[in-house]
Amino acid sequence: MSKQAIHTDSAPAAIGTYSQATAAGSLVFLSGQIPLVPATMEIVDGDFEARARQVFSNLDAVANAAGGSLNDAVKITVFLTNLDNFATVNAVMEDFFERPFPARAAVGVASLPKGVDVEADAIISLA
Repeated sequence: MSKQAIHTDSAPAAIGTYSQATAAGSLVFLSGQIPLVPATMEIVDGDFEARARQVFSNLDAVANAAGGSLNDAVKITVFLTNLDNFATVNAVMEDFFERPFPARAAVGVASLPKGVDVEADAIISLA
């Protein structure tokens, strides 16, 4: 099975040795997104909710570039430096996903790139 890199200017450019997403067959593996504004590569202004929305907007842009959307997600992983923000993530996700919701894990971590407090990745199925 071959793999194909996915790229879009509508999401932050990769800041390391990875692709924004990689397609393999009908599955697309979206790299973790942090709350960077694609045009500036700066962290979005605002509170935790604004940062979470930017994360899911970035994921959605990559999913769209792959020919899908976040509603094609089968698995989401959310990384939080403060699990007290879990309820806010749930509320934000309601605006990006329809039932049936994807499987999800929420992981508390000590730190994330660029000192942000939220990151998420996804696996979408285009089948």
